[in-house]
Amino acid sequence: MAIIDDLFKILVFPGFLFVVNLGLFLEWLDRKIYARLQNRVGPPWYQPWLDILKLLSKEDVIPEGASRFMFTWLPVFYLAVTVTASLCIPVGTYAAIYSFPGDLIVVLFLLTLATIILFLLGWYSGSPFGRVGAVRAVTQFLAYEVPLVAALLTQALLADSWSISLVMARTTVGFPRFVVVHLTALAVALISLQGKLLRVPFDAPEAETEIVAGPFTEYTGRRLAFIRLAERTEMAVGVGLVSDLFLPFPARLGVLGFVISAILVTFVLSVLRASVARFRIEDTTVLAWKYILPFSALGMVLAIIVRG
Repeated sequence: MAIIDDLFKILVFPGFLFVVNLGLFLEWLDRKIYARLQNRVGPPWYQPWLDILKLLSKEDVIPEGASRFMFTWLPVFYLAVTVTASLCIPVGTYAAIYSFPGDLIVVLFLLTLATIILFLLGWYSGSPFGRVGAVRAVTQFLAYEVPLVAALLTQALLADSWSISLVMARTTVGFPRFVVVHLTALAVALISLQGKLLRVPFDAPEAETEIVAGPFTEYTGRRLAFIRLAERTEMAVGVGLVSDLFLPFPARLGVLGFVISAILVTFVLSVLRASVARFRIEDTTVLAWKYILPFSALGMVLAIIVRG
C-alpha cells in the first residue's frame, strides 16, 4: 500500500498530473488576462489542453543538421527536470512529496538545469535561429538567475532555514517584523521570474518577429508538445515557489489557498506582460545587472541585519 500511495502522489496529486494541469490552467489564465487588458476576448478555458493534444497528433521532423539523440531526448529531459522540481513544492496544507532540509537549493538547481536544457535545445537543433535564441536564452539566464536566487534566499535567511516548508511557516509568523525586506525581495522575485520564464518584456530569446521561435524553431509534434508542457510546468513551479515563500497565508486553506496564491502571482505577471513592450537583449541584461541585482543584494543585506 505504501508503494501505491507513493506512486499516486508522484503521478497524480500533488505530482505530475496536478502540476501539469495547474500549469495549463495558469497559461489559460495568463492568456485571458492578457487579452482582456488589450480589449480582446481571449481563448476558452480548454484551449491550452487542445493545443497540447493537437501537437501530440502532428508529425515529428528531425532536421538534417540536428543532433538526432539530443534533438529527440532533450524535450523529455526538459519536462522531467521541471516535474522533478515540482515534487519539492508544498501544495497548501499538503507537504511536498520530497521535503527535506535544503530542498529549496535542490529546486533552484533544477530550475537552473531547465534553463541549461533550454540552451541545448536551440544549440543542437541545427538551425541558426535556434542557436541565436539559445545564446540569448543563456545570456538572459546569467542576468536574471542571480537576482531570482538572491530574492528567494533572502526568505531563507529570514527564516534561518533552507527548507521550503519551514520558510513558509516562519514567514507567516515573522511577516510583520520583516515586511520591508519581504516586499523588496518579492518585487525582485516577480521581475526576475518574468525574465526566467522568457515572458514579455523579456522574451528576446523567443522573439517571433526577429528569430521565428528562437530555440524551438525546428521542433514539431510530440517534441514541441513536451517542450510546451515543460514550459507550463516550469511556470507552475516558479509561481508556486514564489507563492509559498512570499504569500504563505492562503496556504492554510489547503489546495484552494495554494491555487489562489498562484492566481495572484500570475495576475501580476500578466499585467507586467501587458504593460511593457519587449526589451532588446542588451537592455534586459543592463536592467538586471544595474538595477535588479543591487535591489536583490540590498534585500539580502537587510535580511542579515534584521536577523541580527
